[in-house]
Order: sequence, then C-alpha cells, then structure tokens
Amino acid sequence: MKHYELNHVAIHVQDVEKSCEFYRNALLLEPIPRPAFTFPGAWFRLGSVQELHLIGNRTEPVYGGNRSNHFALRVDDLTPWEQHFQRIGIAYLPRRTRPDGALQMYVKDPDGHVIELFTPPEAKS
Repeated sequence: MKHYELNHVAIHVQDVEKSCEFYRNALLLEPIPRPAFTFPGAWFRLGSVQELHLIGNRTEPVYGGNRSNHFALRVDDLTPWEQHFQRIGIAYLPRRTRPDGALQMYVKDPDGHVIELFTPPEAKS
C-alpha cells in the first residue's frame, strides 16, 4: 500500500463568495473547475497538484490558530506577501523565525481559518 501525495485540503466556509474573494485576491490562488455537487463550494489550485476545496454553508465555529488547526503554503519570499497584505488591508501575524531557521507568517480567512506562509530553512552546504 502506498500514499502518493496530499491531494487536497477541504475547509468549511460560511459564505462561499466572500471566501472565494479572499483566496483569489489575498492569497492569489487560481480557481479551478469543480464538479456539480448539490452543495455550494469552490476549488482552488495549491502549488502544482494540490487543491483547496471550499465547502459552503458552515454553521459551526472554526477553531484555528498558528499552534492549532491551520494549513501552510511554502512561498519563495515573505517580503512581497507582507507588502501585498498591507496594500490590500489584510491583517496578518508578522514573520518570525522557527528554531530551524524557516521564516513563517500567518493570515486568517473570513471564517477564521489560519493559513501559514513560510520559507524553508536555508540549505546548509
């Protein structure tokens, strides 16, 4: 038996359109086609093969935090992301350095789901 990859992350959102606006405009994710399910939602590309699936009609609270439920996106440089969030007025937790040297920052979507943006530690030669 084999595992090949993490295929997708699914999160439950209250307002699909509001969440789509955030993921398109704040995180700059690419929308991708979604099957015609009987419930509201949207799909976005994460990297080259992974996906983010939004599932609508959330009524339960969201419990997320940087040391709790969240998902992380590896990026090439945090500085342009900080500038982008400042320019469009999105609150974020400023970057910090992990004990292994990785840099990370956090942002919340409209429902309170936490997304980490990080750069890995520099490779040692």
